[in-house]
Amino acid sequence: MNDDEQVEVFAEDGSVLGVASRRRMRADNLLHRATGVILRDTAGRVYVHRRTDSKDVFPGRYDCCAGGVVGVGEDVLAAAERELAEELGVRGVSLRPLLVGRYEDAHTRYLAHVYEATWDGPITWQTDEVAWGDWCTLSELRALLADPARPFVPDTRALLADWFIEVGAS
Repeated sequence: MNDDEQVEVFAEDGSVLGVASRRRMRADNLLHRATGVILRDTAGRVYVHRRTDSKDVFPGRYDCCAGGVVGVGEDVLAAAERELAEELGVRGVSLRPLLVGRYEDAHTRYLAHVYEATWDGPITWQTDEVAWGDWCTLSELRALLADPARPFVPDTRALLADWFIEVGAS
């Protein structure tokens, strides 16, 4: 992650306001675009990982999305593919759109573009981003989400609440 990386920032109506450094975007909690990809295998398991303690937002927490900030002029699908390749080493998979939504708290504000992909190949972590990861069944994921000793990132939890319910019912 580069604190000087440039990102587009947005007005409340979703229009582009301009460009800011990632450092300023984080410091001023500016509205920006980000992606997330839920990775599942053909057995239906979900890849869950723990973020490194050095992450700039939600360090050390568990997540089931690989993703991140969209760069200036970057297509959101291309950004999602890039983040999946960078964080988990997964390339060449088809991404299916799940939702476009908005997340906001005291640490981050973004327009989310979330996808789903299927992969049965190897996972290769980016060591600056991922401290641990493994495939989890849906019941294991539900238990992880319910366990206060294993804090889950609040943005994924909020954005995917309906998805968690839907896949939990299957």
